[in-house]
Amino acid sequence: MALPEAAARGRLLRWPRVLLFGDSITEYSFQENGWGAYLADRLVRKCDVVNRGISGYNTRWAKLILPRLITESPSADSIVAVTIFFGANDSALKDLNPKQHVPLEEYAANLKSMIQYLKSVDITEDRIILITPPPLQESAWEKACLAKGDQLNRCNATTGEYAQACVQVARDCGTDVLDLWTLMQRNQDFSAYLSDGLHLSAKGSSFLAAQLWSRLENKLSALPSLLPYWRDVDHTNPEASLL
Repeated sequence: MALPEAAARGRLLRWPRVLLFGDSITEYSFQENGWGAYLADRLVRKCDVVNRGISGYNTRWAKLILPRLITESPSADSIVAVTIFFGANDSALKDLNPKQHVPLEEYAANLKSMIQYLKSVDITEDRIILITPPPLQESAWEKACLAKGDQLNRCNATTGEYAQACVQVARDCGTDVLDLWTLMQRNQDFSAYLSDGLHLSAKGSSFLAAQLWSRLENKLSALPSLLPYWRDVDHTNPEASLL
């Protein structure tokens, strides 16, 4: 009975959360050298970084499932930041990939819809970061498509249109935005940022992590470390330090 009594005397510890919502580029972000794993390491003892990346999804499907991931308080209360990272699938060419393709205007509307939903559960604009799709390296992605018996089903120029739409939605809605499509192409040969022409390589993941951290650091810098440093625990009376 001693353990439950001690727990009852203490306050329930609620870790703040950073929610990563996106497609496969988010789902894979907890792999070795992934950008999500980098954030989780930087925020350990301060935040839980929650991966809600769903491979292959587009904004049409994402807006339907977002209310199943975040409901009204208290679940939304602990969320200190949300990334919305879609577009790589939405921008697939309609004729060659109709299942994942979402028209440009609908893509923008879906992003706005997700932002409005987050606001409805009291996650304010300053806690939302949109991320544009990265650029597409067409020759590498064509090779990956051909290996699966498919044709090249995306092109970088079209992906850029979706990236621009994402940036405009952020401006319209007052959220932060990370324009990955533009930033990665400042390096003339951006292929090193991509593992297969579409998904991020270790270098690309590191680049994204650094860019994202520069935006998150100001938002999260005031968060305290949870629970005292072990040297600060009163070993003669740990309850006084820990409960």
